[in-house]
Amino acid sequence: MPNSHQKTANSAKNFFSREEEHSIKQAIMNAELDTSGEIRVHIENTCNGDVMDRAAYVFEKLKMHKTQLRNGVLIYLAIKNRKFAIIGDKGINAIVPDNFWDDIKQVMLDHFRNGDFTKGISEAVTMAGKQLKSHFPYQSDDKNELSDEISFGRN
Repeated sequence: MPNSHQKTANSAKNFFSREEEHSIKQAIMNAELDTSGEIRVHIENTCNGDVMDRAAYVFEKLKMHKTQLRNGVLIYLAIKNRKFAIIGDKGINAIVPDNFWDDIKQVMLDHFRNGDFTKGISEAVTMAGKQLKSHFPYQSDDKNELSDEISFGRN
């Protein structure tokens, strides 16, 4: 995740403005409208070691593996290390194309390189939401199993 001259926050908690956080939360809510799938965004300062291992740990810590259909998606950012990952649970991984997560990561990276982290994350959420909608449509008894708020780690 290249450094941006526009983002000079000194901690994950203040990386996004209140408006940017609201925009990302709205993207999550919109993406989850017609699906039973769940999308979370988690931001922290540092990631020591492999970013996918850390994202998998956070995925479990946030209890994302506890969704009924195992269709949670996590977008993870470590701002000071310039690392990010996107991972899905077993239910969605079993049905999306092999390159699906790589395609989303590339879209995110293109926006990140331009310093537009909010748009990169929001677009990733929208792309994941489209897949969730097509494979895990909303059912009348669905409930929002996980928070739509951005979660923050090591600050």
